[in-house]
Amino acid sequence: MFQTIAIATDLSEASDMVIACLRGLHDLGTRKVVLAHAVGVRHEEEIAHLLSQMAESKLASQRAAIEAQGFQVAVQVGPGTPMVEVNRIAKEHQASLIVVGSLGSTLAREVLLGGTALAILHRAEIPVLVVRLRVTEPGAKEKCRAVCEDFTKHVLFPTDFSDNAEKAFEQVRQLAANGVRRVTLLHVQDKTKIDPHLKERLGEFNRIDQERLERLKDELTRQGAIDVDIKIPYGSPTQEILRLAAEDEDTLIVMGSQGRGFIREVFLGSVSHNVARYASVPVLIVPPVR
Repeated sequence: MFQTIAIATDLSEASDMVIACLRGLHDLGTRKVVLAHAVGVRHEEEIAHLLSQMAESKLASQRAAIEAQGFQVAVQVGPGTPMVEVNRIAKEHQASLIVVGSLGSTLAREVLLGGTALAILHRAEIPVLVVRLRVTEPGAKEKCRAVCEDFTKHVLFPTDFSDNAEKAFEQVRQLAANGVRRVTLLHVQDKTKIDPHLKERLGEFNRIDQERLERLKDELTRQGAIDVDIKIPYGSPTQEILRLAAEDEDTLIVMGSQGRGFIREVFLGSVSHNVARYASVPVLIVPPVR
């Protein structure tokens, strides 16, 4: 499913944690990992070259850690910003997935595994797996390893039935074919859009959307998914997605990066952006065809 992946590294402890928990991607077909590091210096070639040399030892250590998990590894360093270089490197190596760590929204400074992770996501043309990290937590490394140990336990798929959501569903279908045991199909009736003028039609909306989700359920069942659940709550899409994900730490959220009426610049305020920032579980974001 994801035969070649690119993993972003800023050579930090947080990067080490993400690297330590890649083994779960074996079940999704991953065999080759491209370790992508962006120096973050544009135009100043001599400085970029010096910084690249300084990073060699750490990159060698991270490469060895990935190889120990049974992957083939290539290392590539780019002189520019992570947002540009990671996506460029992934494209050059024909990767089908980018993996980034995110320290979440409380980080005071802009580092690769904070705000820049979302910038990588914003620019991506292939799916991006965002792994949420809390480096300062007791047992943080073990927790990171645990949430990435098996991506086939439970998939939560939120959908707004947009074209991009349909594209993201293709990833869920492939996950089902690769042995996912449980899938929750979720459509949130957005309270802010329905209240107060359309609330009397909520029952009608629920019936229509139930039928849509039943169609998706039938497709997943044919792919081999054993347990497929349907949920149509009423409330805030972001809050409902995060609430359901928090109820089961074995969850992988899969969703499209864009919904109806999307323009590229709006992504940073979208539901998918907020889920990627705040979710305590891994999030697989699928971009639209551009």
